[in-house]
Amino acid sequence: MKHRILTTAYSSRPHGIPRLGAWRRREFPSDLVIANRPEAAAELLLHNHGMIGNRITHRIEDGVRIRGTWRPVFVKDGDYYLTDLIIYADGLISCREGLITVEGLEETLQSGRVATTLPEGAWAAVEDLAAWKFSDAKSVTPDLLIAEVRDTLDQLNGRPDSADRCMEAVHAFLADQTEEKRAAARAAFLAVPRRHRILGDMDRKDWPLRMLLAGPGGHTYRFPKEPPVTQEHYDQALAYFGPPRPTSQRGTSDPADGPVASHAPPVRIRYLFPQAPVPKPNPRSSLHNNYPAPITLGEATYPSVTYAYWALSIASPQDREAVATADTFWKARTHAMKSPRHDGWEHVRTAVMTRLLRAKYDQHPELAETLLATGDATLVYDEMDSAFWGNNSGQGRNWNGRLHELIRSELHLRRTGALGL
Repeated sequence: MKHRILTTAYSSRPHGIPRLGAWRRREFPSDLVIANRPEAAAELLLHNHGMIGNRITHRIEDGVRIRGTWRPVFVKDGDYYLTDLIIYADGLISCREGLITVEGLEETLQSGRVATTLPEGAWAAVEDLAAWKFSDAKSVTPDLLIAEVRDTLDQLNGRPDSADRCMEAVHAFLADQTEEKRAAARAAFLAVPRRHRILGDMDRKDWPLRMLLAGPGGHTYRFPKEPPVTQEHYDQALAYFGPPRPTSQRGTSDPADGPVASHAPPVRIRYLFPQAPVPKPNPRSSLHNNYPAPITLGEATYPSVTYAYWALSIASPQDREAVATADTFWKARTHAMKSPRHDGWEHVRTAVMTRLLRAKYDQHPELAETLLATGDATLVYDEMDSAFWGNNSGQGRNWNGRLHELIRSELHLRRTGALGL
């Protein structure tokens, strides 16, 4: 994708492309309409690098085409290399080293592997094309990069991004000009990545919003560089936006079945090495099948879901017992891997795993709460031994992640109890 590197690095806004917000041009049938409605121009908020435009790619996972886009970043590997950060609609991100979640990207930024600090005189390169040294380099901050990635995920999924949420809050304030609504609109405005807080009117940039959301006598986010807002400036901002738009024009329709994609970023269930102490700082480790949460099935009790799965897969009752009662995880694993499985195991293994997961979360309510706390996030499951059960940096089918999402939905259904099922 080296041709993409050049396009995104040097022509990210070619030919004066405007910063179009998510109140898309399709809502305004002609430039004449926009010219006659100053408030419509205000809705053409943001997105330089956040604009997807024709930068569309995809990956195929388990037969499903997952839409994506990309943006340039520097990766530090001794020197600095310009490469593509590929962002997919399911919330997974590719940057040289397999697929990671947004949380994983934050860790990569903290480690400096994806670089936002570009030292004076350091070497940088586009592989097989060019190399240069940094001089007076300026780059995005980690927080800004993450905010832009989150906006891109919203755009890929057709969800409101930070610009949409900002303008919806602004319209709510214009319709009901209370300090509470102003504060909500101001918070939504400040959540928009700072370099994207620009209106369609390039002369005024975000000046009308700054005045509107600070209020007479108030301070904008540029204080003390900018003096308190005067009544005259505030009146000009109100005139710029014009009368409030009716609520019916602001609504968006959702499919009857609800959104197609998760609103929450993916959650990674990291591989848990049983010989290590259980990592208390990350409660999500308890979602892994290796976690020592004993489950009882009939008269048999197993130290964990993994023990139970291995034991039930084995044809010989003696070998099954040896796995279930092994005094270490690794002994159980070794015995299970050399023991013959039931004929046709591949046809029933998904049903078996589903039953084991139900038992785990039924018998450990505190773990059920941890699972419910993941909201509607896609669950990305790491599994060292199986590309069927694990996502494994995008190389696996992630069936354990999917089944955890199924169990989570069942827990929600049980909690609501409102559907008569």
